[in-house]
Amino acid sequence: MGVENIQPEDQQAKSKKQQKKEAKDAVKAAKKEERKSAADVSVVEEKDVSTGKYGNLSFTECVAGLESYVDVKNLTPELKDKTVRLRGRLHTSRAKGKQCFLVIRQQFHTVQGLCAVNDSVSKQMVKFVSNITKESIVDVLATVVTVKAKIESCTQKEVELHVLEAWVVSAAKSQLPLLIEDASRPVKDDNDEEETEGLNIRVSQDTRLDNRVLDLRTPANQAIFRLEAGVCRLFRDVLTGKGFVEIHTPKIIGAASEGGANVFTVSYFKGSAYLAQSPQLYKQMAIAADFDKVFTVGAVFRAEDSNTHRHLTEFVGLDLEMAFKRDYHEVLDTICDMFTALFKGLRDEFAGEIAAVGRQYPVEPFRFLQPALKLEFPTAVSMLRQAGVEIGDEDDLSTPNEKLLGRLVKAKYDTDFYVLDKFPLAVRPFYTMPDPTNNKYSNSYDVFMRGEEIMSGAQRIHDAEFLTKRATEHGIDLEKIKAYVDAFRFGCPPHAGGGIGLERVVMLYLGLDNIRKTSMFPRDPKRLAP
Repeated sequence: MGVENIQPEDQQAKSKKQQKKEAKDAVKAAKKEERKSAADVSVVEEKDVSTGKYGNLSFTECVAGLESYVDVKNLTPELKDKTVRLRGRLHTSRAKGKQCFLVIRQQFHTVQGLCAVNDSVSKQMVKFVSNITKESIVDVLATVVTVKAKIESCTQKEVELHVLEAWVVSAAKSQLPLLIEDASRPVKDDNDEEETEGLNIRVSQDTRLDNRVLDLRTPANQAIFRLEAGVCRLFRDVLTGKGFVEIHTPKIIGAASEGGANVFTVSYFKGSAYLAQSPQLYKQMAIAADFDKVFTVGAVFRAEDSNTHRHLTEFVGLDLEMAFKRDYHEVLDTICDMFTALFKGLRDEFAGEIAAVGRQYPVEPFRFLQPALKLEFPTAVSMLRQAGVEIGDEDDLSTPNEKLLGRLVKAKYDTDFYVLDKFPLAVRPFYTMPDPTNNKYSNSYDVFMRGEEIMSGAQRIHDAEFLTKRATEHGIDLEKIKAYVDAFRFGCPPHAGGGIGLERVVMLYLGLDNIRKTSMFPRDPKRLAP
């Protein structure tokens, strides 16, 4: 006889509820699976119309197409409705719905692009473009379209690109140590740190220099170093046109160039050598060798522990030397003519670069006179005394006095460029020729831009015995400069010249506040990298 299994009434009710719940869950699961299957079918059936029009290129792969590459700077309304291909960096991108706005940059030129879903551009392609990391190098095939309202955020303001193809040539890492748009913003207040207008964003000088490759991509830096190259080219062209010969002088030498202690000593086989402070002695030897007019462009090294806005331990020297017939002012006039021609060349040939720098570092245009303004040292002393400065007749100019004099000259003569002639003999190097009419002064000069010295020069002593006498008076070891002195024992014409600091010229021409902005990879007492 079996025993009947009797469950409590509440347990039977619970089982019925559970059964209903499970039935409902089963229905939901079935519907979910049905929707998923339908979606999968839809994905399979939805064809990517942009297949073969976007993606990542391999190291050796290239984009197929007959279109030649166009530079961003040449994208103008004249190319309306034309299909163009260009390569640049993805400066910024912003996805919104079924479209993505992007800005493509080449050096300091930028253009806006639009990648939007249409009959030939798929959602997948728009998504791919929106995920490209900033600073990646991309190839884009696009149609040039004119716009009704100017695009103020780009250099190409009248056109934009409607993207047809997008290829990543070289992807940048997603996390950048600095953002180019931050490093490019107009400066509001610059004390070695930059605060952007309207934003509390600062890009410090050290951050910039530690990540110099990124920093150099900013439009202002692209312009600065193109203009700097222009200074070198104009310097060469102007002097070559005047009959000068370019020479190349040693940078490893056996004695300090100017007899001072501020030299870098390097091991040289079993002995020691020095890095050249100046090509000075070798320029003079070239004159003694009958080259008549010479110039050189090269590295100069100064072991000075100067952590200022205008000093570097390595800089580029633009040096020249010239024989003259009557008076050293023949040389000084040549120097002034060279500078005015250089300034004209920068003004006329580099207006775009000057404007690009000005968008980040606003400054007054550089002003100069033709012929250049020349003042004698006693005149400068008189101007400073009238401004309340206590200065002796034979005192050298301090940096604050140089800057004050620059302001006084600008106010009186409306020029940022001038020459100061006839410096006191006591403050010049041993090889400087004394003034024959007043032995307190010398046939020497400095050249100034915006109140700061950018060139120092003089007539040189070309007589071996007189040179020996002057070197002895300066306490210089004659044995160490024997080859230099001996060069004048075989006859040497009267000559003069000077040395120019390239980075200072560019810094002051553009009105920048720090020489590290005009040195691509600056070297100072605290920096040896990158």
